[in-house]
This record gives sequence, C-alpha cells and structure tokens, in this order.
Amino acid sequence: MTIFQSAWNAQGTVATQRREAMLLRIEALRALEERAAQASAKSKPVFDRRGQLLPRERVALLLDPGTPYLPICALAGFMQDHKDPAHSVPGGGVVAGIGFVEGVRCMVVASDSGIDAGAIQPMGLDKILRVQEIALQNKLPFIHLVESAGANLMRYRVEGFVHGGALFRNLARLSSAGIPVLTVQHGSGTAGGAYMPGLSDVVILVRGRSRAFLAGPPLLMAATGEVATEEELGGAEMHATLSGLGEHLAEDDRHAISMAKEVVARMGWLQSAMNSGAKAVRPPRFNADELLGLMDKDLRQPVEMREVIARLVDDSDLLEFKPLYGAATLCVQAEINGQAIGIISNNGPIDVAGANKATHFIQRCCQLGQPIVYLQNTTGYMVGKDSEQGGMIKHGSKMIQAVTNATVPQITIQCGASFGAGNYGMCGRGYAPHFLFSWPSAKTAVMGGEQAARTMQIVTEAAMLRKGMAVDAAQSQAQFDKIVNVFEAQADAFYTSGLLLDDGVIDPRDTRAVLAQCLAMCAEAAARQLRPMQFGVARM
Repeated sequence: MTIFQSAWNAQGTVATQRREAMLLRIEALRALEERAAQASAKSKPVFDRRGQLLPRERVALLLDPGTPYLPICALAGFMQDHKDPAHSVPGGGVVAGIGFVEGVRCMVVASDSGIDAGAIQPMGLDKILRVQEIALQNKLPFIHLVESAGANLMRYRVEGFVHGGALFRNLARLSSAGIPVLTVQHGSGTAGGAYMPGLSDVVILVRGRSRAFLAGPPLLMAATGEVATEEELGGAEMHATLSGLGEHLAEDDRHAISMAKEVVARMGWLQSAMNSGAKAVRPPRFNADELLGLMDKDLRQPVEMREVIARLVDDSDLLEFKPLYGAATLCVQAEINGQAIGIISNNGPIDVAGANKATHFIQRCCQLGQPIVYLQNTTGYMVGKDSEQGGMIKHGSKMIQAVTNATVPQITIQCGASFGAGNYGMCGRGYAPHFLFSWPSAKTAVMGGEQAARTMQIVTEAAMLRKGMAVDAAQSQAQFDKIVNVFEAQADAFYTSGLLLDDGVIDPRDTRAVLAQCLAMCAEAAARQLRPMQFGVARM
C-alpha cells in the first residue's frame, strides 16, 4: 500500500483564489444547463393544456429515484446556433443521459419538444449519433422519448439530411447487436422521424397525441392532392390497430412511461453490478472540494497532478510506474470503487522518456485487462533540438500507436491544457475513448493562443523583411491580439463542448463519481452476453 502524502496547502491563498475562479466557471456551467431547461419550460402552459409532461418531466419519471444519472453532451450546440454566448441555448434540442430504469442501466434520449417543437438541430443530430455510439459500445438499452417536428425546413441543409441517415442505421445496428431499442412516441414523428418507431423493437403510443407518418396532410396534398386527417394517416389508434407500428397504446404520458418501465423490467436484462452489492471501498483521504483549488485559472502555473489523482482514487492509495523515468509523465496504478485501473497524467510536456514510459504502461494495462484513465494537463510533446535528435517523433508515434490500439476501455478527463499532439497521445476525442469529459478549466487547441500569435508574428515579420518592407508595429500587434482572441475563444471548454468535442463539462468534485459510473458501464458491457442477429428486429 502506497498512501499519497499531500504537499498541497488546500487552505492557502493560491488554492483559495483558484477555487473561487473554478466556482465561477461551475456557476456559469450550471447557468447554461438551466438556460436550456428554462427555455423548454416556457412551453409548460401549452403542455398542460394538452395534458402532457415536459420532456425533462418525462425523463425524471422514467428514471429510478435516487439512482445515479450521467448527462451526456449537455452543452451541444452552444455558440453554434447563436454566436452571442448570452443568447445561445445549449443542448441541441435533445435531452440525453445514462441512468437506471427498473434497475437496468440505460441510455435515455428525449426530444426537447418544449423548444421549437423538438425540431432536430444540427448539433442535436450529432448528439444523438454520439449517444447511439455510446449505447452500442457499452451495450446499453436505448430508450427514446420522441416528440419532434423533424427537420427544421427553414434551416434546411442538405448535408444534415444526408448525415441524418446514420441515425436510423444506428438503430438497426443496435437491434441487430441484440441491444433493445424502445421508443415512446409522445407526439409527432414525421418523415424521417417516423423511422424512429419504425426501427424500434418496441413502440409505445399515446392515444390522441402520437403521430407517425411519412407525409403529413400538407405534404400529402402538395405531393398527391389526397386529403386525409392526421389521425387517418398516422394516429396512435390507427397504428395500434391497423398498421401494427405500435405494440402498446397508452392513455397519456404518465401511462406511457409506466408502460416503458414495465417493458424494461420484463426484458430479463443483466442487472447492474451496482445493484448486486459491490464490495466495500475506502473513499479518498482528501476532500473532493480541494480539487477546485488545484487548477490555475489561466493554466500558466504548473499543477502537481498527483494531488488530483489522490483526491479521486480509493484510499488515496496509488502505485507509480517508473516514477524516476520520464518524471513529467505520470503512470499510476490505483482503484476507483474497487475497480483496478491505470492512470496516465502530465506534470509537463511529454518528453522522449515520458512517451516510452506511457507506451510501456498502456501495454501493461492491456496485459492486465485494466481500463486506462487519462487526466489531460499537457502543453504537448517536447520540442527542441535535443528532443528532435532524441527521436521525439518516433517515440511519440509509438505512444499514439499504443493509445490507438489499446484493448481495454479508455476514459479521458480534460482537466487543464490539452494542446498540440498531446491531445492525441493522451487519448483525445479523435482517438475514440469510451467517454471523455472536461473540467470547466480545460482548454483545447493546437497550441496556446500567445504561442500561435507569436509564431505568426515571427513568420510575418521575417517575410516582410525579406521583401524589404518595413514592419508596422501597430499592425503587427493588432494581428497578434486578433490571433490570441481567436485561439482563446475556441479553446474554452464551453465552446468545445458545444461542438461535441467531449461528452460534457463536469464539476471537478464529481469526477470520481463520473469515473465510477463509466467504469461500471465498461465492466457491465464486458460481462454482458448479447444475442446478435443477422438483422435487427423487424416490424411485422
């Protein structure tokens, strides 16, 4: 047993200042999350008149009370629909997360029909594709609470239509893999939206509210001249009695949710290890609140990432791998909630020795079958004459090879800087970790803003001098400031999360709980025996 001895003054001035800065970022994060909920809740009078529940009320009713819930991509679309951060509504028009339904861990997705009638937004489509990928990889039943106006024709983009086909392809893949797909049709599903129930294993319809048709009355009249009512074309009773699209007919939203819970309960699905009495574990010896004071607001000051690790792992008990070799790259064996894991983190740039150590450690974890957690805080791979001559390119490439081909689950937390190829070597989004979450302090970029600006300034001024042109100091400074602003704006964790470059921004204090959930999902997926078929369940 190697209990970590902290040298960090969690009550000191530096920690207090950093904690206050982090709390402001967390407050801003919660405000953004609440902005989406409030925007949706403005439709409550309309929903009440129709006897319906708001989307978040549906999700809350579906989930088992008092059980963990992990939101996914809550900031999707932030600053993409509206460039002014004060008016941008995040979420992509979709509520999504992983939670327990009748004791079974499920992926739950709901159309946010309180906003634009649930019309699919560009980043909302990408969000659904991402959560489908997570469900497939982790063998999670997929439950979709549908009420959507479909594509927004006023914001039509042909690429959205084309890429949207993957949404339905993924439903077929889930079903074929033996993963149940359940749709509760709370409202309309038009055109492509009608294939949501069409490609589901079980469909629950709501009398008087559910609609599913390839062409609604206006399009039907425009295309063929035929006149028909919504109920005739795609009403709940019609589909339950004539077309066979629906298996169950509910009287209202609450009844539909209760039916969905019963369907899940009767699946006989492998129950979660969390519900079967996991072994007792010792929590970290340090208060999770101290994580708020570790990260420098501007990421200019070094951070001892062992202090972070000690506040995440069981009993703050960690065993370092090659601690004296490549010392700026940390490789640690520890446990979270009793699950043995490897942890890789950074106390500086990744040098030749650090890259070799990480490669060795990744292969060791694969040999042991232990998941790997990456805690990113790096400015990238070391540069310079000594580094280049030492073979930084080939050794960094070996590390990237190891990350790419690792045979165990990999989970990434972006705590601080995630710059340059360090983002790649530390299992960034492009390397398909099972899950990737960010702290509010995280910054992601090809390099720091000032570094990029200084590089361009040097290149520009050198070019001007070669041409015999005088350097305009004011113009040079203006270009410098512009580049810094562009890089800083795009590096921000809220901005990158809006582009779905992570699975969500989390409060640092929740990191252990989030990792515990993710590790449990990976373990359950590995243990779960599916019954894959040549095709998904076809509707008869």
